[in-house]
Formats: sequence, C-alpha cells, structure tokens
Amino acid sequence: MAVTIKTKEEIDILKAGGRRLAHILSELAKAVKPGVSTLELDNLARKLVEEKGDKSSFLNYKPAGAKRPYPASLCVSINDEIVHGIPNESPKILKEGDIVSLDMGLIHDGLFTDSAITVPVGEVDQAARDLMDDTRQALLEGIKAVKDGNYVRDISYAIERYVRPRRYGIVEELCGHGVGYKVHEDPYVPNYCLDDKGEKLRAGMVIAIEPMLNEGTKHIKLDSDGYTYRTKDGKRSAHFEHTVVVTKNGAEILTML
Repeated sequence: MAVTIKTKEEIDILKAGGRRLAHILSELAKAVKPGVSTLELDNLARKLVEEKGDKSSFLNYKPAGAKRPYPASLCVSINDEIVHGIPNESPKILKEGDIVSLDMGLIHDGLFTDSAITVPVGEVDQAARDLMDDTRQALLEGIKAVKDGNYVRDISYAIERYVRPRRYGIVEELCGHGVGYKVHEDPYVPNYCLDDKGEKLRAGMVIAIEPMLNEGTKHIKLDSDGYTYRTKDGKRSAHFEHTVVVTKNGAEILTML
C-alpha cells in the first residue's frame, strides 16, 4: 500500500479517536495494581471501547504471516514481554514490581489510531523507572524530528541518538508504521538508522512512532502463541507509542487527552 495523505476532515476524526484512545489507556493505567489479572484489563478495555460505540482494531486482526487472528482487544506485555502479549489466554496476575506495556488500537468512525504506554505495578526498582522514562523520552525525541520535508530516517536517527549513550537494546524487527485507514500502512518507521533515508514526510501523513527498548540485548524471540515477543535474554522491555500527523511545522500528537 502506498503512503497516504489524510484530509483535514479525516484528521479531525483521527483526533477525536485518538483522544478516546488516550482516555482508555489512562483508565487502564489506573487499573494496573498487584493482584489484577490481564484478563480483567482486557475486559475493561473492551467495555470502555464499546461504551462509546467504537471498536478495537486489534480484536480479530490477522497481520501478515500470522496463523490466526489476534484474540483480544488489548495487548498486555509484562517484564520481558516486548509487545503483543495476549491477555485473555492463560491470563497472568500482575505482581508488585512488574512493568506492563498496554498497547491498543481504536477504530473511530472508520479510522484507526494506535498508542501504547508502559506502567509500573506498585513500587518498581530504579532501573525499571529509568527504562520506562528513557523509552518515553525516546518517543518524544522521535516525534520532534517529524516535519514536512524531513525523512523517516530523521525519526530513526533522533531515537537512536538518544538511546545509544544509555546502552539499551533497540528492537530492530519491530517498528512504527503508517496508520489511519488500516492497522498497519506504509511507511515503515524503524527505531534505528538504516542507510536509506526512507519515505519523505509530507503534511497530512499519519504515522505511529513506537520505540521498544530492552534492558539487555536487542535480540528477541517469538512465543509459541504466535504473537508474544520477548527479549532473548529475559531482561525487561518497555514500549511507548503515539499516533501523530505530519504538519508543515512539525508533528501534532493525536493520541493525547
């Protein structure tokens, strides 16, 4: 699929959907406590989505190469799980000291937004706080590089430049992407620099930027469920994501309250 430019009317719909998604993630973050199950979080996500008449874009979505559709409304990934943890199959109970990625896509009036946050369960150690803070900041650094006339590689470079001195592993196999008409669109938005400049950014493009940083190695593995990616060395990972629209002057974040 070629890169698409959204109209002003479509961007207004995406803004409304993005605010709704940000509200849902905020409510889910409040519900994250020791003793809560991943199934409870998925049920809450589904309830909050349906209350407004929207849909989860992940539920029953079958990405390229997958053997089956994704079975939940929400992705819940704990500690060494990087992304796409399934909350409603063999549900897990959150424990004090865990860190949890909450990743969700929303369909509002037929258009798609995507966002993720990583939150602590109760009190966590300093290394976990640093990992979450640095991953969130890496996302913001990437967003600062978004501007009409720049290139995808400018986003990748901004993220990598911030991360490298902090010695985290940058996940390379998973990346940001275009969004709006579908869950995944062009362009591919990696979190590390490639030789190629990538797509030229143009006003009206809508992209999801989503750094995933590991405490240890950048290498990952896929669980037998076909969806959950983990760090290969078992160390923790954090994930933050926003959907943004490219403007003449920079990026406007759509998935914020």
